Amino acid sequence: MSETHTAPAEGTVRRIAVVSAGLSQPSSTRMLADRLAQATVRRLEDQGIRVQVETIEFRDHARDITNNMLAGFPSPALGGVLETVIGADGLIAVSPIFAASYSGLFKSFFDIVDPESLEGMPVLIGATGGTPRHSLALDYALRPLFTYLRADVIPTGVYAASADWGSAGDANASNNSLASLPERIERASILFARAVAASDRSSRVQDPFALDPSFNPTGGFTAT
Repeated sequence: MSETHTAPAEGTVRRIAVVSAGLSQPSSTRMLADRLAQATVRRLEDQGIRVQVETIEFRDHARDITNNMLAGFPSPALGGVLETVIGADGLIAVSPIFAASYSGLFKSFFDIVDPESLEGMPVLIGATGGTPRHSLALDYALRPLFTYLRADVIPTGVYAASADWGSAGDANASNNSLASLPERIERASILFARAVAASDRSSRVQDPFALDPSFNPTGGFTAT
């Protein structure tokens, strides 16, 4: 069965939220997030679509994320972060890999996101780690998390090991008949840009408190 895709109107704007759970500064996690965003922006602009990108580093909100888990409601700053993520037309989410999975900070943030607020959102997942052995975390950790949140996870994720950065990493990848990091980024950005171009979540509710009827302004979320 064929599918019909309607081209975005001229002057269309798409908003992309980029979240990075890197702990160091600078971090390879943030570098990968930036490169995924840049490649996606190029693809969308080639289609005449204007793009607004907002990048969030979870390390800057670590205390607020923890307090939200304890108290049940976000600080004003964290509330703004939640609005940015929930109100985006697409999400790029990148985490370092610790013990074969995403970081605790990465998971803690998505634990406070309303489970229904990312439904249907195009998500491009990425991860960084010391060795290629951790690449399976994309499909065994990150992908199930966003599938649970009912997001539209792009089939191609991007994992970057330490050896992938720089010309040496690209050469090693070529010698092993594997795509280099830039090639993998471009491949993923094509699919993600296509999904973002078709997405229009601007009319969705952006107030994170309005998304969950159990929220009580005086006491956070009602216990269940």
